[in-house]
Amino acid sequence: MKLSIIIPVYNEEATILETIKQVKKARIGKIKKEIIIIDDRSSDKTKKILEKIKNSNLKIIFHKKNKGKGASIKTGLNYCTGDIIIIQDADLEYNPQEYKKLIEPIISGETKIVYGSRIKGKGKRGKLLFFLGGILVTLTTDLLFLQKLTDEPTCYKVFHKEVIEILKNAEGKRFEWEPEITAKLLRKGYRIKEIPISYSARSKGKHIKAKDGFMAILTLLKWRFRKI
Repeated sequence: MKLSIIIPVYNEEATILETIKQVKKARIGKIKKEIIIIDDRSSDKTKKILEKIKNSNLKIIFHKKNKGKGASIKTGLNYCTGDIIIIQDADLEYNPQEYKKLIEPIISGETKIVYGSRIKGKGKRGKLLFFLGGILVTLTTDLLFLQKLTDEPTCYKVFHKEVIEILKNAEGKRFEWEPEITAKLLRKGYRIKEIPISYSARSKGKHIKAKDGFMAILTLLKWRFRKI
């Protein structure tokens, strides 16, 4: 069995090397890992840092123009060969040492999809605006799809390869990719299991903005009623 780890990167010169180090160190038993990094046309030194890496165990892809997080994930999906896929941000807010507990429900056959919940876990919550925005997006998800999720916008989304075509075919190219795939998976009848995770919010440099929260809600509304 193999775990594919997709790392979308945009202007993370301060943390990208440590992120790669932590991902490589993550303990997941006898399961193999493949690490796929997509640089989304970073304008800082991130690209230069990645270009200097000489490691055959890493797949590093460079976008020629900035396309967005969703587009970067979809690029990464085209290179995945694993049985399980996980999304990893490059800003060190999430701890790769938690991979093992996140993939276990999929390995055991309990579910095909796992989301890591920051609300159920412990850690630094970050700015109130982002926290409340995440709560609002999650409540919208629960109301529209009759769910009991606690953290829809989490980075740690884990998928069995069975659903990879749904992920690839999503229309969203930026942050709206995430609520879109959540909506489509729920409408297809898949159950999302949440696992508590730790979280250490960074104080500055976040790429997501307030408008992305509104776009997430509009995306959920769109895919609740649109034909898929």
